[in-house]
Amino acid sequence: MASPVITVPELSQMKSRGEKIVVLTAYDALFAQVLDEAGVDVILIGDSLGMVIQGNSTTLSTTMDDMVYHSRCAAQGAKRPLLLADLPFMSYPTPERAADNAARLIREGRAQMVKLEGGRNRVDTVHFLADQGIPVCGHLGLLPQSIHQLGGYLVQGREDRAAQTLLEDALLLQEAGADLLVIECVPATLGEEVASALDIPVIGIGAGAGCDGQVLVLHDLLGLGFGKRPRFVKDFMSGQDNIPSAIRAYVEAVREGSFPGPDHSF
Repeated sequence: MASPVITVPELSQMKSRGEKIVVLTAYDALFAQVLDEAGVDVILIGDSLGMVIQGNSTTLSTTMDDMVYHSRCAAQGAKRPLLLADLPFMSYPTPERAADNAARLIREGRAQMVKLEGGRNRVDTVHFLADQGIPVCGHLGLLPQSIHQLGGYLVQGREDRAAQTLLEDALLLQEAGADLLVIECVPATLGEEVASALDIPVIGIGAGAGCDGQVLVLHDLLGLGFGKRPRFVKDFMSGQDNIPSAIRAYVEAVREGSFPGPDHSF
């Protein structure tokens, strides 16, 4: 039976029980309600809205005002799922700035957890936020907010040293007080290793089936978007009569472990 309301402790318990956690993005009330009714556990109000909603080529132009507005909209439609909102580019250069902007997402945007990118360089910030009682989700692997530094949307952690660094960063974030971790575009073997090493749930996107849960951008799941579709994306709209059916198909595929398969992993 699904929990009436998903909380941070419930996510931890789902990992302990071996239940896959289903995460999906939404940016407005109507789609948040559809995701809620389909059984999604966590709704991510992602800075990806800068791309799929605003039509930009990266997430870097997304502002705090954008995030607060869309988080508040999504909160209007979601009852059961936990609401996770991104701290956008340069909104957390210091722990104090991070706390101020996280407070906005929670107070004005009605989010219940905030997400930030980075590893050991974010430990102090994660620790500071956790000390204020703010639930935090880390993000490792491909970091969209560092796309210019990385040189493109490339798979991370292929080399042994890079994989070891990512694992170390994941453990440091957990020790600092992170409640959840997203890892993006890494080999499936590394995704499984990180999920096994951590006590907190690990959500993958292009990180293989060994993670504790999966996340996709809603528009990708529906076969919508600009440019080439990433390898880790599956068009769940194919073969379905309507959008709610496509979302339910994604929920079921994640729950039973059939998504992602080898074709959607690295």
